[in-house]
Amino acid sequence: MCLAIPGKVLRLSPDDPHFALVEVSGVRRKVNVDLIRGEGLAEGDWVLIHVGFALSKVSEAEAAAQIRLLAALGEDQQAMEEVLGYRFEELS
Repeated sequence: MCLAIPGKVLRLSPDDPHFALVEVSGVRRKVNVDLIRGEGLAEGDWVLIHVGFALSKVSEAEAAAQIRLLAALGEDQQAMEEVLGYRFEELS
């Protein structure tokens, strides 16, 4: 079982509104943000990510709680392996 992992939006793509550069525990990946575009997404926001898609915006406190939950369930390493496996091309 893999739960959504929180990441911080570092940059919205200037050329492609479908993607953002998101950092998850020091790992930066391009993530599809189409599912939450209507939520007023901005740089610095926290999002929950699963299989390369941002599913929802969360507060920084909620993101920290999710990280603790993943660790408590022993899912943190599997979640990071998922993030490392994202294969979207680099964000320009």
